[in-house]
Amino acid sequence: MAPSSKRDSYGAKTHSPLRSVEHSDRKRSSCLKYKEISHRGRERESRRSRSRERISGCMERDRNHRLNSLNDRSRHGDRERDREREREREEEAKNREKQQLEMQMTKEREKELEAIKQQYLGGKMSKKRRAKPSEKFRFSFNWENTEDTSRDMNPIYQNPHEAQLLFGRGFRAGMDRREQKKLAAKNDKDLRAEIRAKDGMEEKPEEAEAQQQREEAANVYDIFDMRVDRNWSEKKLDEMTEKDWRIFKEDLNISYKKCKTSIPHPMRSWNEGSLSPELLIAVAKAGYKKPSPIQMATVPIGLQQRDVIGIAETGSGKTAAFVLPMLMYIQKLPPMTEETEAEGPYAVVMAPTRELAQQIEEETVRFARFLNNIRVVSIVGGQSIEKQAFKLRQGCEIVVATPGRLLDCLERRYAVLNQCNYVVLDEADRMIDMGLAQQVMGVLDAMPSSNLKPDNEEEELDEKTMYRTTYMFSATMAPAIERLAQKYLRNPVVVTIGTAGRVTKLITQDVIMLSEDKKLDRLQRLLKDMGDKRAIIFVNMRKSADYLSRQLDALGYRVTTLHGGKTQEQREISLEDFRNKCYNCLVATDVAGRGIDIRDVAQVINYDMPDTIEQYTHRIGRTGRAGNSGTATTFLTLNDKDVFYDLKRMLIQSNSPIPIELARHEASKFNPSTVYDRPPRRNDVVYAH
Repeated sequence: MAPSSKRDSYGAKTHSPLRSVEHSDRKRSSCLKYKEISHRGRERESRRSRSRERISGCMERDRNHRLNSLNDRSRHGDRERDREREREREEEAKNREKQQLEMQMTKEREKELEAIKQQYLGGKMSKKRRAKPSEKFRFSFNWENTEDTSRDMNPIYQNPHEAQLLFGRGFRAGMDRREQKKLAAKNDKDLRAEIRAKDGMEEKPEEAEAQQQREEAANVYDIFDMRVDRNWSEKKLDEMTEKDWRIFKEDLNISYKKCKTSIPHPMRSWNEGSLSPELLIAVAKAGYKKPSPIQMATVPIGLQQRDVIGIAETGSGKTAAFVLPMLMYIQKLPPMTEETEAEGPYAVVMAPTRELAQQIEEETVRFARFLNNIRVVSIVGGQSIEKQAFKLRQGCEIVVATPGRLLDCLERRYAVLNQCNYVVLDEADRMIDMGLAQQVMGVLDAMPSSNLKPDNEEEELDEKTMYRTTYMFSATMAPAIERLAQKYLRNPVVVTIGTAGRVTKLITQDVIMLSEDKKLDRLQRLLKDMGDKRAIIFVNMRKSADYLSRQLDALGYRVTTLHGGKTQEQREISLEDFRNKCYNCLVATDVAGRGIDIRDVAQVINYDMPDTIEQYTHRIGRTGRAGNSGTATTFLTLNDKDVFYDLKRMLIQSNSPIPIELARHEASKFNPSTVYDRPPRRNDVVYAH
C-alpha cells in the first residue's frame, strides 16, 4: 500500500512526518561521514606538511652547519698563514739584526787590530829601491851612447872580418860538417879550374873521377858521426835509431802508456805496415796517400793481434785504423762453409748510433771488395729485425751493429757469436754516456770466454788457440772506460794521439756571446757569408731543430733536419741528400754529433751550446776532417754557465780568442764540480794572542 500523502493549500504534494524524519537522518549521517572524511584528509595533509617542514629544516640546518665549518676552517687556515708570515718576518728581522751586529763587531775588531799594528809596528814606510851592484858601480860617461862615433871612425867595425874555410882536414865549429865538406870540395874544384885555365891545361879523366868521389863523399851520411844528422823523413827504415823514433813520435804527438812488453814502432808509410798487396791497392783506391798518426801507431799493434785502446781527436781516421788489421786477421782464417756459417761471424764492430754503424759498414765494404768473399752485415735499430736475421742466417764474416739491436738478436737466437774472436768498440765513451754499458757487456759476455788471453803476459800462449783481440777507440779516457777495459781487455796498449779531448789545430773556434733573441739574425749573417759552402747547425732539442729548419726554409736556404724523432729511413735520406749536396744546411741534434763523417763541411754552428764540453768537442769535430781546415762557431748565452769554465780552458789550450764577457764572468774562473765558498785570503783577519 502506498504511503499516504497530502497536498497543501497551493496544491503541492506533501509527505508524511515519519518520512521526512527518515530523510533528515540519512542526510545528517551522510554529512557526518563527509565531515569525518574531510577531517581525516586535512589531518593527513597537515602531517605531510609538518614532515616536509621538518625535512627542509634539517636540510637547512645541515647546510648552515657545513657552511659554518668551512668558514671556520678557512678562518683557521688564514690565521695559520698569518702566524707563519709573522714568524718569517720575525726571523728575517732577527737575521738582519744579527748580520748588522756581526758586521759592526767585525769593523770594530778591524779598527782595534789596526790600532794595535800602528802602536807596535808603526806607520807604513815606503821602501827605497835597492840598486844592483852592476848599476851602482857602473862607470858613466859624460855623453850619451848615441854620440859614440868610434864605429864610424874605425874601419874594423865597418868591414868585419869573416873567417874563411881552410882546405885542410879541420872543421870550423858552429856549422854543419856536411856543408863544410861540400863548400871545401867546391872551392877545391874552382881553384883547380882556375889553375888549369891559366896554364892552358885540360882536366884529366882521373882528376875528374877523383873530384866526383870527393863530392859524393861530402854527401855521404856517416851513421856513427853524432855531430851530423838527418831528419827521420830522409832515412830508410833500417837507418832509423831510437833517437829518430823518439823524435818521430814527438813530431806526430804519439805517446804510449807504459807496457810490460815491447811495442812495435809506428809505420811511416803504408808500405811499412806489413799489409797485404790487396789491401795496399784498396788503400790507394780509397785515396789514403799517407797514414794519419792514429793509423801509424795502431795498425802495427793490431797486426800483432794485441788489445789496443786508441785515444785520438775526432776526424783522425780511426775507422781505417781498426778496419785494416781486422781484414788482415780475417784473410788468415779459412773461408766460411755452411757448417761454420751457423757459428756466427768472425768479427764484430759496435758503434753507439745507427748512422755511425752504417758509415763503418760502408768504409769496411770499400776495403773488403778487393778481397775474396768477405761479407759485411749491419744490425741497427729502425729496420726490420726479421730481414736482418735472414742476412745473418745466410752467413757473414763481419757484423757492424749497435749494442741494443745486437743484444736483442742474441736473446732471440737470431745470432750467435761462437767463433767471434775480433771485437771493436768504436766511440766507447759515447756508448757509456748514452747508457749502453749494460748492452755492451751483454754482447761481450755472449762470446766464448775460453778465448780470452791470460792476465799474465809472462804465461806462454797456446799456438793452437785463437785468442780474442779487442780494439777500443775513444776521444777521452773516462773512468768508466778504464773499468770496461780492465774487465774485457788483456794487457792493452794505450795509444794517445795529442792530448785526450783536445780539438785538432785545423779547426778555428769562434765563440760569440749574445742573447737568445739575436741568434737567428746572427745565423743568417754567417750563412750569407758562407755562400754555397755546407754547414751543420746543432741544436739541443728536436722541436728546436724542426722550428729552426722551417725558419731557414722560409728564408730561402736549402735545409734538412736530422734528429731522433725521424724514422731510420728518413734519417738515411737526409744524410745522403746532404752528402750529395742537395742541401747546404743540416740542422741536427746530437745524433749527428759523434762519428758521422761528411766531407767538405766548411762550418759547424752550435746554435745551442751543449751541456758538456765533451759533446762540444765531438760536435765541432764534424769539420776539419781528413786534413781539411774548418770553422766552428758557437752561440753562447748566460744560460750556459755550467760549461763556461771548461770552454774557457779549451779555448786557451787551442790558442783561440776568448770573448771578454766569457773571460770576465765568475763562472769561468772556478770549476763548477768543486765547491768554492771560501773568501779570498786577503780578507783574512789575524788576531794577536
